Amino acid sequence: MATIRLTPDHVIVEITGWRQILSLSRGFTIPLTHVRGATIDPGAAGEPKGLRAPGTHVPGVIALGTFYRHGERVFWDVRDRSRVVVIQLTGERYDRLVIEVPDPRATVELIESATSPG
Repeated sequence: MATIRLTPDHVIVEITGWRQILSLSRGFTIPLTHVRGATIDPGAAGEPKGLRAPGTHVPGVIALGTFYRHGERVFWDVRDRSRVVVIQLTGERYDRLVIEVPDPRATVELIESATSPG
């Protein structure tokens, strides 16, 4: 499960515990200007993941790490489908982050309030 924090200019995604080991990632610091949006999307967990490199994937159980599919690089950290948030990025190493968070609604509201104009 990932935790999300905001600074005035960045979204910080932290991968914690054993998930760091299986995903080979500690997380990301992403400029707010590179975040296109965030949505609650439990259906995303059922998407084909594509080519894993590197990471861990047990179909229907867990997806952790970097996956490539249709020219898109996606980072996955999902075990519980009901808690999935998809963060769309531009100008970053990843095109999307598909991550499990403790409170998807609060996470999306936090990101959307920080990235929406005005």
